[in-house]
Amino acid sequence: MQVETRHRFNVSDYYRMAETGVLDPDARVELLDGQIIDMSPIGTFHGGVVNRLNRLFTEPSPGRWLVAIQNPIHLDDYSEPQPDLMLLKPAADDYTGHHPGPEEIYLLIEVADSSLAKDLDEKLPAYGRAGIPEVWLVNLVEETLEVYREPNLTGFGSRQVLRSGDTARVAAFPDMAVDVGQLLRH
Repeated sequence: MQVETRHRFNVSDYYRMAETGVLDPDARVELLDGQIIDMSPIGTFHGGVVNRLNRLFTEPSPGRWLVAIQNPIHLDDYSEPQPDLMLLKPAADDYTGHHPGPEEIYLLIEVADSSLAKDLDEKLPAYGRAGIPEVWLVNLVEETLEVYREPNLTGFGSRQVLRSGDTARVAAFPDMAVDVGQLLRH
């Protein structure tokens, strides 16, 4: 009887596949737990919410944090996902020499519609295991903003669901507030 085996790719394998053309340069993929995963297409509401978040976080950011949009993060040797938005610790080289790691992230945000199940079941636990201090999941399906804190080996110890009329505050910057209703308006 043949036993099914799987090959886990590490970050070096992943980049080598891109460099040699095994992965199409235009492919929307990310590496998570050693698996190369196709990313969902970005719809208009999803893209607009990411643009809105970018504007909201860029205006008050000078010298406090760097806003990164859909850039990779290095979680470990087997994971380099591409979240929708991150607030990063400022770096003199603006991260041109390496992808940021968990210790350089104040806040990570995923905007989810068709990717909701993958984000909840796969990405959130990976972010928690890596020790990212705060993750927001903008749930476009239910029109909520879920705030995750207290990272641990299975995900996060704290989850707060916010709706229109609520305000989300960044733990590292309590003066930075986002009106959930305004964020999710069509």
